[in-house]
Amino acid sequence: MRVKWAFSNKVNMEIEKGKTYKYLREKREVTQAARDNLKQFIRIKKIILDALQEGDLTIEQLTQKINLPKHEVVYYLMSLVKFGFVQTGPVDDMDTYFSYKLKK
Repeated sequence: MRVKWAFSNKVNMEIEKGKTYKYLREKREVTQAARDNLKQFIRIKKIILDALQEGDLTIEQLTQKINLPKHEVVYYLMSLVKFGFVQTGPVDDMDTYFSYKLKK
C-alpha cells in the first residue's frame, strides 16, 4: 500500500507503509567510521564475554586478563551491562570492587 504525502503543496513524496527502514537505508549511507566502530565493539565484546565465561571478575582483573587500558574496559563493560549481556556480582571482601558476571 502506498501513501502519498504532500508537504506545503511543494513536495510530493510516496512512501511505502511499513518500509521506513528500507527507505532510510537506501537514502542514508552508513559511514565507514561507524562500521569500523561496530566491528571493534563486537571484537572487544567477544573478548570480554569469553573472559567472563571462566568466572566473576573485577574491572582490575579483567583489565589484566585482556590487556586493554582500564578506561576502555570500563567503557565496554558498562555498555555490556546496559545492553543486558553482563550483570554486577557481589562486592569483594574489602567492600571496594564489584565483580561482574555473565547474565543468564
